[in-house]
Amino acid sequence: MPDVVLTEVSDGVAVITINRPEARNAVNGEVARGIAAATDDFDDRKDVSVIVLTGAGSTFSSGMDLKGFLAGDAPIVAGRGFGGMAERPPAKPVIAAVEGYALAGGFELVLSCDLVVASEEAKFGLPEVRRGLVAGAGGLLRLPSRVPYHLAMEIALTGAHFPAAKLAEAGLVNRLVPAGQALAAARELAAQVALGAPLALAASKRVIVESVDWASGEAFARQGEIIRPIFGSKDSVEGAVAFAEKRQPVWRGE
Repeated sequence: MPDVVLTEVSDGVAVITINRPEARNAVNGEVARGIAAATDDFDDRKDVSVIVLTGAGSTFSSGMDLKGFLAGDAPIVAGRGFGGMAERPPAKPVIAAVEGYALAGGFELVLSCDLVVASEEAKFGLPEVRRGLVAGAGGLLRLPSRVPYHLAMEIALTGAHFPAAKLAEAGLVNRLVPAGQALAAARELAAQVALGAPLALAASKRVIVESVDWASGEAFARQGEIIRPIFGSKDSVEGAVAFAEKRQPVWRGE
């Protein structure tokens, strides 16, 4: 039986592929555990700066494997949530590379990513209400901060499919590319991100994510707690030296 989650690493970029094309990359327990294990590994690796999440074949993910769910196979990892990352995404930046459908939990996995590259033919949606369910894997929590309020409501309440172009117009999609080019374009974007130092990238992501809940009077102090170690890192010295020597820095993640 082929692995349901594939991984690869090259030039600071890790790619995680949901590999169940015969099931439209529906997420079952094995997929959730595989993604959780992969993201834990990549968060710990100094040679990885950014992660790309995608699906094999022509679909990103159709969401939860309903057949597995009915059989008691929960697509959840304790402390990590649906798909092994919806509740607690990786510390490092994550880019979703979307072809075809990203529906229900598949869309919620996209929303747990930091950047989105989508095919012009991609479609997104939260159809849970049409199945008597609720988008409880972060869709209802994250969507209102990613797109305008009324669009978020339309997506959540109608359960309809929305084209990538509409969500790109709303600001949810960073790159809109021809069909079949999402992963390649995501790799290009990841390569741009990977020019930054791994520790600095993770700290920058953390500040943006966590500062939403900070009181204005404590924001700079809270930020300082996160970024202070970065200014004392070996990579910060390397960055300055490389700039002075007019060369590309060699990051060590230290």
